[in-house]
Amino acid sequence: MNMAELKQELITYAHSIGIDKIGFTSASPFSELKNRLRRQQELGYQSGFEESDIEKRTNPKLLLEEAASIIAIAITYPSKMKNPPQGKKGARRGIFCRASWGMDYHTILREKLASLEIFLQEKVPGCRLRSMVDTGELSDRAVAERAGIGWSAKNCAVITPEYGSYVYLGEMITDLPFESDDPMEDQCGDCRLCLDVCPTGALVQGGQLNSQKCVAYLTQTKGFLPDEYRTKIGNRIYGCDTCQTVCPKNKGKTNWLHDVFQPDPEVAKPLLEPLLTISNRDFKQTYGHISGSWRGKKPIQRNAIIALAHFKEEAAVPTLIEIFQNDERPVIRGTAAWALGKIGGEGVKEILQEGLLREKEDSVRLEIQKGLSRFNGQ
Repeated sequence: MNMAELKQELITYAHSIGIDKIGFTSASPFSELKNRLRRQQELGYQSGFEESDIEKRTNPKLLLEEAASIIAIAITYPSKMKNPPQGKKGARRGIFCRASWGMDYHTILREKLASLEIFLQEKVPGCRLRSMVDTGELSDRAVAERAGIGWSAKNCAVITPEYGSYVYLGEMITDLPFESDDPMEDQCGDCRLCLDVCPTGALVQGGQLNSQKCVAYLTQTKGFLPDEYRTKIGNRIYGCDTCQTVCPKNKGKTNWLHDVFQPDPEVAKPLLEPLLTISNRDFKQTYGHISGSWRGKKPIQRNAIIALAHFKEEAAVPTLIEIFQNDERPVIRGTAAWALGKIGGEGVKEILQEGLLREKEDSVRLEIQKGLSRFNGQ
């Protein structure tokens, strides 16, 4: 088997099925990443969504004993929406991050990797392969960086010269000894825009993220959002793109290449108020195909309530009162109480006071008191 020829054939095939970039690296351990992950763990900077076993994250041979090389892939997604709807008073809108526009990328990238697996198995019967996207043990970014897909930037994203950082990443461990590609040189230079504009200061320094403070992480949590972050998320209902949108390397990269990732503007930038009362069935029907729906509707609804408070949207007060008085979920009920205090309006103080007398849940009572503090001049 001529590995150089097979590599070229695989590259050609990958491009023919809509993979924008493909790179190759060895299956040797990610030693530098291992040290970095240990430090992140010690500092409490991890999100908890990632694989907790650092050995599995950094040693491909623990995932595929015969591992000889890793194939990295990248597929680009759009940075701009065609005909985005504009929110206005009485019809405020939230926003899903760009990585949640269009079809769930996990599904699409898994399909592409499955096609690559079939291609290789036909060429080399009996070859061993293991693919993963995002939720696998390996760090997609570390693999992509080492395979020459792009460089690991100060905003902790992989930036490609062709598409900026607007790329989805996946990889396949294989027992086939493909020759490695050269990693790319860091091109961030002295620029620190992403560090300066991060809404919560989650980018501790270039290449180091405190996930616990990152808006993208916070919008996916299910409990009450800590007070200090409620004024920071604005109208973001899932994810955050600030460190990407300010990046000079992303300037002019619209990336309208794949129809499957073109967003439905009404889904990517939805009206906030209807989200508060959407049924499970309607939520799945409308949002089930996007990656931002993976945690269910509760975090989205909580974030939508915070966004309405951000806009001080008086038109939403009747709906917020209804939720405050009748929703069975403490987090939603309590966040609505807090939002009502932020927005204010006729009769709101009395409604919150009545609710305080009725409420049994301590966490919700605390939120009602926060809401009432506005009226008490505190």
